[in-house]
Amino acid sequence: QVQLVESGGGLVQAGDSLRLSCVASGRTFSVYGMGWFRQAPGKEREFVAAISWSEGSTVYADSMKGRFSISGDYGKNTVYLQMDSLKPEDTAVYYCAARVRYSRSSDSYASTSLYDYWGQGTQVTVSS
Repeated sequence: QVQLVESGGGLVQAGDSLRLSCVASGRTFSVYGMGWFRQAPGKEREFVAAISWSEGSTVYADSMKGRFSISGDYGKNTVYLQMDSLKPEDTAVYYCAARVRYSRSSDSYASTSLYDYWGQGTQVTVSS
């Protein structure tokens, strides 16, 4: 089992920045990669960004490129999401996810079905 705890969400104004953190615990040696997803009220959960420990790569949703940046500290079992130039449409609950399944295909990192463990989420609210 892997446990994930997100932090760093909050209420900010448009144009501000936030840095989310996700700490993994438990059987972290089995984790091949981690990702960030978000879900706004009434909408499906959508991919934001992912990092692959095994491939040493990062992947972003097209709409997040340039504003969001994912990074991680494998030794601390922590992944971060730096969010800049936030917009009201970025308002959502942000979830951290971890996968214990190996995948070489970066295209698969955007799929929720690839991930085995999920955090409880952290609310990000951006006011206009």
